[in-house]
Amino acid sequence: MTAPVFVAGPEALAVGPVVLEGPEGRHAVSVRRLRPGEPIVLTDGAGTGAYATVTAVRGKDRLEADVERVRTEPEPRPRLTVVQALPKGDRGESAVETMTETGVDVIVPWAAARCVTQWRGERAAKSLAKWRTTAREAGKQSRRLRFPHVEDPLSGGQLAERLRGAAFAAVLHGEGGAPLAAAELPADGEIVLVVGPEGGVTQQELDACAEAGAAPYRLGPSVLRTSTAGTAAAALLLGRTGRWS
Repeated sequence: MTAPVFVAGPEALAVGPVVLEGPEGRHAVSVRRLRPGEPIVLTDGAGTGAYATVTAVRGKDRLEADVERVRTEPEPRPRLTVVQALPKGDRGESAVETMTETGVDVIVPWAAARCVTQWRGERAAKSLAKWRTTAREAGKQSRRLRFPHVEDPLSGGQLAERLRGAAFAAVLHGEGGAPLAAAELPADGEIVLVVGPEGGVTQQELDACAEAGAAPYRLGPSVLRTSTAGTAAAALLLGRTGRWS
């Protein structure tokens, strides 16, 4: 088992003694029950990791450790972004969790025309915060040093503009289009996948995406739910681009 990951500020990401307190310290001491001699990794979630060994635990939320080395991993190439239509209920957090575990770099909530769920007012702020917290916790759980960035949500009319400039953009569509497994992929830049809602992407949305350079692609013979399609497509592309090699 690889060492558990905890989020820490920049002051902890340097060789030498460090202290982990607060919620992360409580999780390490009271939940994970770490003991002196065990390895841990501290990260800022932006690519830097400090590899340390626990030296002492005090009370319920204070862990002391000694950092032996620090490294910063390069940004992944190509970058993988998933524009995720808003699923119903807690399926949104499930989608964010599995996409994070898979290796997606950027997640963009999208209020598509046929989304049953709509984020408005106070609910929008709370829902976005849940997605960001889920990405952070799943990033720790999956031992990532670079957590996904969850962008502000897009309305239907903003999608095309977000797609412009992508090195490759695709709309997952179950009723036609070329197979995603055979698409020609770039070695650099940004790959953007658009995942529609349960009711599907409207023709108007497809036309707007096409004008922005995003063609329809299919995953396979079966139709996946919106909460699982992004993860399946991401796994396919991460393997094809060599990021899983």
